[in-house]
Amino acid sequence: MRENIIVSSRGQITLPAEMRKKLGIQPGGVLIAEDRNGEVVLRPAAVLEIEMYSDQDIAQWEKDDQLLVAEKEAILKKLKRRQ
Repeated sequence: MRENIIVSSRGQITLPAEMRKKLGIQPGGVLIAEDRNGEVVLRPAAVLEIEMYSDQDIAQWEKDDQLLVAEKEAILKKLKRRQ
């Protein structure tokens, strides 16, 4: 499917209804825009719900943690080097 799309003065585009329907793009849906060697590629994005943890959850994980303090420190040190 090939369509001509006009870019508004604000940089907005409207995808044709038939294309949105075929690709399953719903109102409020999220797309990923990618520059591939001078071509703009749009594809539906997978959006995952963020899970929130309470202070109680985190405290329980800390309590259940089986690593020794020295092991935790070594892991944290390695992670800091990667940043």
